[in-house]
Amino acid sequence: TTIVYEVPQSLYEGADVQLIIYDLLGQRVRTLVNDKRFPGRFPVVWNGVDDDGKTVATGVYIYRLSVGDRTQAKRVVLLK
Repeated sequence: TTIVYEVPQSLYEGADVQLIIYDLLGQRVRTLVNDKRFPGRFPVVWNGVDDDGKTVATGVYIYRLSVGDRTQAKRVVLLK
């Protein structure tokens, strides 16, 4: 599963970015990004494993993307 996010040009000094996958119970499954990024588009691949390296079940997950002071959440379906 590939998630593409963008840091806008208006944040030319960069922004703190967090991209975290949660299950439908709200439990954190995997932190994919927790770093400072400069403007641009960035693809991130989630290979269906959690932070402990264990494969997770097929299903619906929520990802929360925070770029600077903006946060959004979207659903993602993991198929095997």
